[in-house]
Amino acid sequence: MVRLSAVLLAAASAVACSPRLLPGTDIREDRDTRAIYDRVLAYREALQRRDPQAILAMVSPDYFDTAGTPEPEDDVNRDLLAQRLPADLEKVDSLRLDVTIRKIEVHGDRAVAEVFFDGWYRVKTAAGAVPRRDSDIQQLRLRKLENQWLFTGGL
Repeated sequence: MVRLSAVLLAAASAVACSPRLLPGTDIREDRDTRAIYDRVLAYREALQRRDPQAILAMVSPDYFDTAGTPEPEDDVNRDLLAQRLPADLEKVDSLRLDVTIRKIEVHGDRAVAEVFFDGWYRVKTAAGAVPRRDSDIQQLRLRKLENQWLFTGGL
C-alpha cells in the first residue's frame, strides 16, 4: 500500500509539473501565447459573423501583406483592407470555418501564428449562391501594441 501511494504521488507530481498547453494544441500556454490564441479565435468568430468592423479592430495600423508574391499589385495595407473587407464579406452568403492553431512563435513584441483554416461557404453570384470549400495553412503575423496583439499580415 505504501508503494502504491508513492507511485500515485510521483505520478501526480509529474502531471502537476508538466507545462500547461493551449487547448487542442501542443503549444505551451503563457500570457502571450494565450492572448494570441484568443485573438486568432476571435478573428475566426468575426469572420463567421462576417463583421468587418470587428476584424479591423484586430488589425494593426502598420498592417501590410504581400499575399506571398513578389508583385506589388496584390499587396494590401490596412487602408486597402478596410476598403475591400466589407464588400468581400458582403459577397459571402454563409460561412463555417474550422481553425487549428499549429504553432505560435513569440519574439518580443512580434509573433507568428501558423494556422490551418478549413472553410465552407457560399458566394453570392448573379446566378445564385455557389458553394465553396477552401483549406490552407497561413502564417498570421502579429505585433503587440498597447498591451494587445494585433494582426500585421497574413489575413
